[in-house]
Amino acid sequence: MNRRNFLRSAAAVGAAALIPALPETAFAQSTPDAATILRQLKRPPQHKIAPKARVTIEQFKRTPRLRRMAPSIDIQSINFAFGSAAIPANQRWKVEQIAIAINNILQSNRHERFLIEGHTDAVGSRASNQALSEARAASLAQVLVQYFGVPYRALDTIGYGEDYLLVPTPNAEWRNRRVTLRRVTDFVTMH
Repeated sequence: MNRRNFLRSAAAVGAAALIPALPETAFAQSTPDAATILRQLKRPPQHKIAPKARVTIEQFKRTPRLRRMAPSIDIQSINFAFGSAAIPANQRWKVEQIAIAINNILQSNRHERFLIEGHTDAVGSRASNQALSEARAASLAQVLVQYFGVPYRALDTIGYGEDYLLVPTPNAEWRNRRVTLRRVTDFVTMH
C-alpha cells in the first residue's frame, strides 16, 4: 500500500470512530442454512459448456459472463470487523453451514470445485478494497479447510473489491460486503 492510500485508509478509520455505533441488529443478516446453500450450489448451470470449451480457473475468474452462469449464493451474514479479514470465532458456526453444504456435494463427486469471491463496498481506496476482498476470501477458505475439513484442492479464491456492487453507491453499504460461493466444476478444466 502506498503512502497516499495508507493515509486515506487511516483517515477512513478515524472518520469511522466518529460515527455513532449502531445496534448490531441494524445490520443483522439471516444466515442461510446448509440445506439452502446446498440447494443453490447443486442447481444445474444456466447454460451447458461443452468439455472442450471449458477454461482454466484463472480464465473463469476474469470472465463475468461465465461466472454469472455458474450456480452461486451470496453470503452477507459473516460479520468481519471494519477493515479486517479475520473471521471471529463467534462467526464460525456460519462458516460451518457452508462447509456442510460443500462437503455434502464433495461426497457425491470428489472432483467438484468451488470459487470463493470476496467483495467490499466502495468506501476507501480501490487498492485497499481489492486487498481486503482477497484477504476475506482467503480467510474463509482457510477456516473451511482448517476447522471443517473441506479439502483445499476443492477451493479457489479471488477478491473483486468494489467491482461488482449489489447496490451501486459510493457510501458504506452492508449488502456489498459479502462473499459469493460458486460451483465452477462444469466450467473449468481439471488440470
